[in-house]
Amino acid sequence: MCRWLAYSGSPALLSTIMFSPAHSLVEQSLHSKLGAEATNGDGFGVGWYDDGPTPGVFRSIEPAWNDQNLKELSGHVRSGHVFAHLRAAIGSAVQQTNCHPFRHGRWLFMHNGFVDGWDLVKRDLVLAVDESLYPKIAGQADTEVLFYLALTFGLEDDPPDAIARTIGLVEAVGREKGIINPFQGTIATTDGERTWAFRYSSEGKSRSLFYTTQIPTLRQMYPDREILFEVSDDARLIVSEPIGDLPGAWNEVPESSYGVVGQGEDRLVPFTLKPPSAAVSMNL
Repeated sequence: MCRWLAYSGSPALLSTIMFSPAHSLVEQSLHSKLGAEATNGDGFGVGWYDDGPTPGVFRSIEPAWNDQNLKELSGHVRSGHVFAHLRAAIGSAVQQTNCHPFRHGRWLFMHNGFVDGWDLVKRDLVLAVDESLYPKIAGQADTEVLFYLALTFGLEDDPPDAIARTIGLVEAVGREKGIINPFQGTIATTDGERTWAFRYSSEGKSRSLFYTTQIPTLRQMYPDREILFEVSDDARLIVSEPIGDLPGAWNEVPESSYGVVGQGEDRLVPFTLKPPSAAVSMNL
């Protein structure tokens, strides 16, 4: 599968977020401990927010551990809101248009997992994408179609509802085609102010996902850790697997749940799918 990381908090260099930790995301590109594969070398991507109207995105088909441009960029870009993703391709080609995160306007989107039976369900799912969004699909990856389905179902207004309807449609179409467990994965999406992270699979055995304990609590636990006093109180990391081994710092996201952080929100709640609307069902 893939590995991903979402950071929000006080502005930090990309190198601090992606390279510095003991089990950093870039180190995971070679030595993942919890992924389906130990190596995630089929490209990578990083998205970040600054003062511009849309987030910046850098994607490459090089493995993250060997990309000199990533090393150069990460030492100069500082952001308080970062998405980073390592790709282990399943089926679709190793090309930049298939690398995460995907961007539309202010929104970023990334995924670790797969839509099972993609060749069987792809046509029906793509046809459910809003006509105005369809031309923007540039690659072959199932994740990109998930993103545009979520936008079709109102991601910009209500992310949890849109993701619930998107995966609900994937399951409905997949099971019509005889696929037992149509969806697997974790999803992250952000508008640059809040981040939503979802953990769900049709079989109830989702890919791993963790979030950090609140910074004030960690400062009390580890008063000698300077890094904890360099970040803001609201700093959070959400990761496919921990990037360090500090006891008490990492909490597993429960199965079939989602969390949201940012703009004063910090909650973790159950995630329930919603069936596709009658209009969508009629069009398939």
